[in-house]
Amino acid sequence: GGAAGGAGGGPGPGGAPASVTSRFLLPVSECGFALETVLEDLQRDPWPRASGKRPSRCTGVAMSVAVSLLQKAVGYQGARIMMFVGGPATVGPGAVASPEQSEPMRGHVDITKGNAPQTAPATKFYKEVAKRCVEATHVIDVFACSLDQTGLLEMQSCLTETGGLVVQADSFGQSVFKESFRRVFGRFDNSAPPCDAGHLTMGFAASLEVLTSKEFKVSGAIGPCSPLKSTSPCIGETEVGVGGTNMWAMGGVDPGTSLAVFFEVANSSAAAIPAGRRHHLQFITRYQHSSGRHRLRVTTVAGPWHTDASTLAPVASSFDQEAAAVLMARIAVHRTETEDTLDILRWLDRSLIRLCAKFADYHKDDPGSFRLSPSFSFYPQFMFHLRRSQFLQIFNLSPDESSYYRMTLDRVDVSNSLLMIQPSLHQYSFDGPPQPVMLDARSVRPNAMLLLDTFFHVVVFHGQTIAAWRDEGWADKPEHESFRRLLQAPQDDAQAIMATRFPFPRFIVCDQHKSQARFLMAKVNPSVTHASTDGGGGAAVFSDDVSLSVFMDHLMKLAVSS
Repeated sequence: GGAAGGAGGGPGPGGAPASVTSRFLLPVSECGFALETVLEDLQRDPWPRASGKRPSRCTGVAMSVAVSLLQKAVGYQGARIMMFVGGPATVGPGAVASPEQSEPMRGHVDITKGNAPQTAPATKFYKEVAKRCVEATHVIDVFACSLDQTGLLEMQSCLTETGGLVVQADSFGQSVFKESFRRVFGRFDNSAPPCDAGHLTMGFAASLEVLTSKEFKVSGAIGPCSPLKSTSPCIGETEVGVGGTNMWAMGGVDPGTSLAVFFEVANSSAAAIPAGRRHHLQFITRYQHSSGRHRLRVTTVAGPWHTDASTLAPVASSFDQEAAAVLMARIAVHRTETEDTLDILRWLDRSLIRLCAKFADYHKDDPGSFRLSPSFSFYPQFMFHLRRSQFLQIFNLSPDESSYYRMTLDRVDVSNSLLMIQPSLHQYSFDGPPQPVMLDARSVRPNAMLLLDTFFHVVVFHGQTIAAWRDEGWADKPEHESFRRLLQAPQDDAQAIMATRFPFPRFIVCDQHKSQARFLMAKVNPSVTHASTDGGGGAAVFSDDVSLSVFMDHLMKLAVSS
């Protein structure tokens, strides 16, 4: 099923007359009570389901009908469709699963080997639906709440091309869905400028145009966008992501929406850039505010060209390793749609080796002399964690889960993207205040508590000794007030982390050596493994992955080799 809503007044150009529109769409002030009554009276589908059959769902048809309704009622005005999906579509166009429960849904291996006959036609169907939404400047949001897959992989174009939101949870009763859905309707507070105060924190019908000076061109963009036709001289020959244009429709936007734009230097070697020449770059953003007004924002950036080929020092000092890591992650994720994961990992490795060989300080064939400046020092470990992340590794993940993680990465800003690539880890102990620690197996100790933030999960981890003291009730004794405060501190910090995040993360409290400790152990650097003989302490990780130190040893060896 779905719900539809819009921004602004009556029907737009090409829309239906108001008398026809009112049969299907009304302001909340006029239908709020009736809508609440309908929602309160909703019951489980009473339609009988034969044994061994999946429930009959025609998600694709429902989405197509909702799109057609909004096209006729409020065409070319900001509006959004919300799909609440409790399982896979089994009937009609867009079906992604067989009605027979004995036939499992497609996995990554099935798609790779061509054993997923419903995936291609369903993907094609949803692409057509997305195209209609882009033309009408409407948004599709999907809330997929089911223990089974729901078809997010096939519906991906409806979300990425229209700027829609996506939330994946185990059930509609889970806080991940409830809190995320509530936050969709967040409003600017009263301290915001008068033109924003009280309005929804969402924009519609957004578009982005990029203009450049003649020495470099636009290669493309990666994120929630769809290409618009353009014949601008700013368009480059090399395509990265959604290329061949310098204009994109972004559909729905909010204060956290992020789009990665890529460029290429187009200046020919025969026409050297004169010393002192400056370049400029302009972003022209248009969108419809939730008040119904249209806004235009122009951001212009200018700076000097580096023209001295004898030194790379100015280039190195301007390198933003956090932004570079996120840009590389977006390119890698985009390439997963058409390339094998192993090929992408090799490309990441080659790119990292070339970067280090060019900008590190070292003596030829002497790995011990290898040094990276502070501008590059964290970049290799970002790549190490990216290689191990759920964005490129598909083990124990369904196609829907992989698609969900990748879509979220492509939408959020740099700081949140880095959390997904390399989660943050803080330690709580009697020795002092909370402090950040390395995302490493050596940080997992019996007498400490840890707070892990992966963006999708927030984990409070109790060491074995801490958990034993807690179970013995020490925190309830007045003489152990400091222990009670120690137990409470990561809980409070976790709530502060989750206070504003979208989608709302899953909150996990676990103990060392218990089943849910896997959420932490799967993320740490496996410096101590089941096969390790190192006596440096820490908890052993059952993994055959190489550690960060081994990864860096190989990187240094290859970067300095002649």
